[in-house]
Amino acid sequence: MSEEEEKTSLYSLDDFEETLVKTTLKEVCIALKEKGYNEINQLVGYIMSGDPGYISSHNDAREKISSIERSTIIEVLLRNYINKL
Repeated sequence: MSEEEEKTSLYSLDDFEETLVKTTLKEVCIALKEKGYNEINQLVGYIMSGDPGYISSHNDAREKISSIERSTIIEVLLRNYINKL
């Protein structure tokens, strides 16, 4: 076995979580746009209220976003925003 093959890859839970949130938000935004909604307004409404009614059920968008804690979504969004300052 070569040295490269022996190296253990480390995966951060934060990295996995961030990828999950980003992927989910992209899919939800696409679904909202397809239904003619303003995705920013709908996502803000959902994040602020917790009411899944803000998110269309089109393409399972409501189920996808509901599977992630709102606090996790906010954390990922803020982390990415602050890192770009």
